[in-house]
Amino acid sequence: MIVTINGQRVDLRKLTRREFVQLTGAGAAALTAAGLPVASPAAQANPAYPMQEVASLSSLAPGDAVGFNYPDENSPALLIRLTETATDGVGPDRSIVAYSILCTHKGCPVSYKPEQRMLICPCHWSTFDPARSGSMVIGQASQALPRIELGIEGDMVRATGVVGLIYGRHTNIL
Repeated sequence: MIVTINGQRVDLRKLTRREFVQLTGAGAAALTAAGLPVASPAAQANPAYPMQEVASLSSLAPGDAVGFNYPDENSPALLIRLTETATDGVGPDRSIVAYSILCTHKGCPVSYKPEQRMLICPCHWSTFDPARSGSMVIGQASQALPRIELGIEGDMVRATGVVGLIYGRHTNIL
């Protein structure tokens, strides 16, 4: 196939690296200028997350934690109703959050310590703040815990997606 790049005809089967970069950059710029989304191949390959009921809102008291698996049975997660408002929290006080419990350092399961209001990994003591988007406070981990997106419909708290990559995976949906 022959296309025109910067006024020159180029055979796509014989593109140089420079021509390839120019062509893809120009294409992305054209799509952006036209208002069309430019999605990565990985984003196109990810199927939609399932919607899963986790717990009834009325059953959750401040400080309660409920374990569940999301987005599949091999992905342990924890829903917590904190005693404070949380970044990205849902519910009446924006105090309900959920995270993958696989530590981003080596995949050990973290535990919620309500007296410290932190998620702590027993393997290397990485500590995460559930009120601040699961951000790492101290330890060997280099990134926040993947956050489970939540929604509330009626009295039911539902998991609807994941922000961040679950430890040990190249995609969250297997």
